[in-house]
Amino acid sequence: MKKFLVITAIIAAAALLVTGCTRGSGGMTVKKGVLMVGMEIGYPPMEYYIDGRTPAGFDVDMGKAIAEKMGLQIEFVDVAWDGIFSGVETKRYDCIISSVTITPERLIAHNFSRPYIGNAISIVTLKNSAIKPRTPQELAGLGISYQAETTSKFFMAKLVEDGLRYTPFEYDKVMNCFDELELGRVDVIVTDSVVALDYTTGPDSKFEITWLGDPDQFFGICVKKDNDELSEAIENALDELFEDGTMRRLSIEYFDADMISAVRQ
Repeated sequence: MKKFLVITAIIAAAALLVTGCTRGSGGMTVKKGVLMVGMEIGYPPMEYYIDGRTPAGFDVDMGKAIAEKMGLQIEFVDVAWDGIFSGVETKRYDCIISSVTITPERLIAHNFSRPYIGNAISIVTLKNSAIKPRTPQELAGLGISYQAETTSKFFMAKLVEDGLRYTPFEYDKVMNCFDELELGRVDVIVTDSVVALDYTTGPDSKFEITWLGDPDQFFGICVKKDNDELSEAIENALDELFEDGTMRRLSIEYFDADMISAVRQ
């Protein structure tokens, strides 16, 4: 019940940040006629490169659809995760669409859309590994990889507070975590379920999920604090994408499951 109340409060706070302004286009974006999107492009299936140069993924397609609804062109700015929030505040780009989890701390510092997808923490191992943690407590003593400065790191920090001891391996990109696991340099990965599902569902996948938490995280679109005009315009476009079925179609395309409808019920 406590977790439910916290999630409800976060969603309600996010909704308050996107109301009360008139929709428009003049001066609300850094570059006239263009929605510039900050994105850490290395987080499949949400955002990744095709042929090393063309952005693709759930967030990419959603961002293009939002820009189209707003009557804008779109430009993606690839940026390292550890600097992604400062980039939106210094107007390097207009918003962040990059699997950003809505948290109380981030709601204080930035504007956010309402959630557009649910997510959970998961544990991933190699299929042929003798190590199969079925609970977070079974991570004790293992070499664990996760992406730096993400909710996975925060999850592990909470386990440490509760007394868990392990060997950490932090990487700038989640893809590096899977490379290291495949090479046998780490024992397990702790990562978001949207990423874990992408890596584990293929018929030739070498990975498997051994533990999946409750979906208690929600992704939103991050906008500069007090840029309420842009926040409302993005929220209106996102609402239209939910209503016309685009969001559900993208979810089925990328996850083979409806991972979006529940966040708007």
